[in-house]
Amino acid sequence: MDHSHEHDSTDGAFARERDGATFRIVLRGEVVTPTLVKADTMWRRMRGLLGRGALAPAEGLWIDPCNAIHMFFMRFPIDAVFLDEGMQVVRVHEDLRPWRMARGGKHAHSVLELPQGKAAFFNIRVGDRLQVLANDA
Repeated sequence: MDHSHEHDSTDGAFARERDGATFRIVLRGEVVTPTLVKADTMWRRMRGLLGRGALAPAEGLWIDPCNAIHMFFMRFPIDAVFLDEGMQVVRVHEDLRPWRMARGGKHAHSVLELPQGKAAFFNIRVGDRLQVLANDA
């Protein structure tokens, strides 16, 4: 069942500043997040979602490398999905609220920061293998 139509808003944290390639997350053949921005430089990893408005339902942030995050100074809750180097889910933190911290564990290599409720909606669980595919320009 394709749920992507339920998550197609474009107004969000990255609506005005997509200056690089975007990706999409696929799980069991379904597009979970059609617009995933990758934070793979020191500045982008440090900034993360700080100072941004809430993520749109279609957006996500992929921080790589990263094995722990904090929600200090954040304005909205998120779901954090930690992945190993093979894109297998090693930990899921649902409804991570401002002023909290989350660790992915010793096998975590990157984290997907997703809109609150997305992990439950798509039933993302430890052991799932996600595909992160490049969107065509």
